[in-house]
Amino acid sequence: MRTPEFSVRLADTEAEIRAAQALRYQVFVEELGGGGALVDHATGLEKDRFDPYFDHLLLYDRARDTAPVVGVYRVLRDDQAAAIGQFYSDEEYDLAPLRASGRRLMELGRSCLHPDYRGGAAMFHLWQALADYVERHGIEVLFGVASFHGTDAAALAQPLSSLYHNHLAPEELRVRARPAQYQRMDLLPRDRIDRKQAMLQTPALIKAYLRLGGTVGEGAWIDHEFNTTDVCLVMDTARMNSRQRQLYAGSGARR
Repeated sequence: MRTPEFSVRLADTEAEIRAAQALRYQVFVEELGGGGALVDHATGLEKDRFDPYFDHLLLYDRARDTAPVVGVYRVLRDDQAAAIGQFYSDEEYDLAPLRASGRRLMELGRSCLHPDYRGGAAMFHLWQALADYVERHGIEVLFGVASFHGTDAAALAQPLSSLYHNHLAPEELRVRARPAQYQRMDLLPRDRIDRKQAMLQTPALIKAYLRLGGTVGEGAWIDHEFNTTDVCLVMDTARMNSRQRQLYAGSGARR
């Protein structure tokens, strides 16, 4: 591959949103086997009814000859959610503790990278843009669902139990999975957790949030439509230490 020429900006045209949906289709539908009522298989677009309300952060690699959008993040501020009457995560989690906090909230979702850009600097560029966005809008708490592939909770007992015992959100921010597809996470006692196995089974994005001081809500949500087991990540920017703030601000993107 050529040396990447990264840039990040908000989508402001329908064509740019379709480029984000095309990458999402490649990752969530073709790669991970997901679906959804509004997925357009004919045109290769993964979309839903929330897309018009979200802001879409797009990561470009201008060195690519085709399909230069190589990373996306979908973000929804609390004032934007008010226009819909809900956050996307409301369908899976009771977000009452977040709303009761009285703090500025922002939901993150549909984060993905083109396979060629995983494990490198691409995510840091997205994080740097996200940090700038958060500062510009005075956001205090970030949250959103993140997924394990598959719906067999027993096969995920190690990572789910590790999250429950080691990374549970503080009570005042502890959202809870809704009863319809609720899956308890404390499947193993703490002394039966194999830390290495748990980390190997945890997706890179979830591990990255944990390094930034992220926590999880109570209970997982089994999403049969997307073929995933979801957890709700909650990150309180006030609780981040200086090292975590430096990582979150994307300093690694400049190395």
